[in-house]
Amino acid sequence: MNINHDLALEAIGLNKVYGSGNTEVIALRNVSLTISRGEIVALLGPSGAGKTTLLTALGLIRTPDTGAINIGGEAVFKDKLLVNAAVFRRRNLGFVFQKANLIPFLTAVENVQLAMEINDATPREARKRAMTLLDYLGVADRAGHLPNKLSGGQQQRVAVARALINRPSMLLADEPTAALDSVRGRQVMELFRDVAHEQHTGVLVVTHDHRALDVFDRALEMEDGNLLFSPTLNHELADAKST
Repeated sequence: MNINHDLALEAIGLNKVYGSGNTEVIALRNVSLTISRGEIVALLGPSGAGKTTLLTALGLIRTPDTGAINIGGEAVFKDKLLVNAAVFRRRNLGFVFQKANLIPFLTAVENVQLAMEINDATPREARKRAMTLLDYLGVADRAGHLPNKLSGGQQQRVAVARALINRPSMLLADEPTAALDSVRGRQVMELFRDVAHEQHTGVLVVTHDHRALDVFDRALEMEDGNLLFSPTLNHELADAKST
């Protein structure tokens, strides 16, 4: 299989089934997609459509039953794992979830630099990059604060910095603005766009929020485990970009 090294992510024919017999649920049905470096893509669909299953499969958290996944030009799954998933995730993937999940007894900068120190970086090197990212994300002035002294939006920015600390090929976000009001949610979505375009990182965001569609380069939709091309959704995205 030829791997396109210009792609941040390539998934081919992913299938995932939970249960068996009367309890069988097909979570992924022959799902294929690509995301380029520097591209931000929205993944929409109703609850239970398979969005989170797909995200966790692409993130090697819960691997599919069959199919292939290439990340950053490296084959990582082909009907079985081809890499040490935990090590690969730490070095090549960034994750942002609905909750920031910051370590409560560490400051903002300590939360970020720890993710780099785990990959054997020196504390000095890790702190320097952490501060650079916090500055880039507009929260350098909160670097010495504990999470409970940060607003929800500030906590998510710190979480994004932590996700970017190891220069991942892909950033995967699962409903990252669900706990934020519309203004802060919009700011975080725009932040993901800037990260994709300026850091040359592929970004996939699972969201229910159609109000921020203009932020995305492309939008995909899932239904009953299928990844769909939705003319309605793409018209909506085009309209959002034109207003």
